[in-house]
Amino acid sequence: MGRVKYFVKVSGDEFKSQQFLTWISELALRSYVVICVGGGTQINEELKRRGFTIKEHGPLGRESASFEERQIARDILEINAMECEDLLANLGIHARVIVPVLDVGGVLCHVNGDQMIRTAYLGYDSLFVVTTPDRQVKKKTEFAELKQKVQVIAFR
Repeated sequence: MGRVKYFVKVSGDEFKSQQFLTWISELALRSYVVICVGGGTQINEELKRRGFTIKEHGPLGRESASFEERQIARDILEINAMECEDLLANLGIHARVIVPVLDVGGVLCHVNGDQMIRTAYLGYDSLFVVTTPDRQVKKKTEFAELKQKVQVIAFR
């Protein structure tokens, strides 16, 4: 039997918090950890700054009307992932960091980070959604049918 496998989707608003870093450090000591870093708040801010209209997210997440919007989103996600990797490395934490973008037949498809929980569900022993306190109740409702393996956590 191999190490326990944990999948963690962390909000772009939370991955730098000391509470998250302490928690992930303890989790990674005894298991295989993959962290999917989000960035919705930062993406919205950058799109607004560049004059794009922020639309309501659909059931699968943000639907971008242009390549430029998708590229902005991907750039921010990649920056968040790089910053997360650097934080983890500086603390000696061993975990793999990914962004919620899938290659489907050579086409890059942005996926809402929360949907990555459902994508990874069958392969992992436990999954965590790390979010802000103001989003915790909504996320618990969103993942209620998966509560056997999915836990929603908020720090602060």
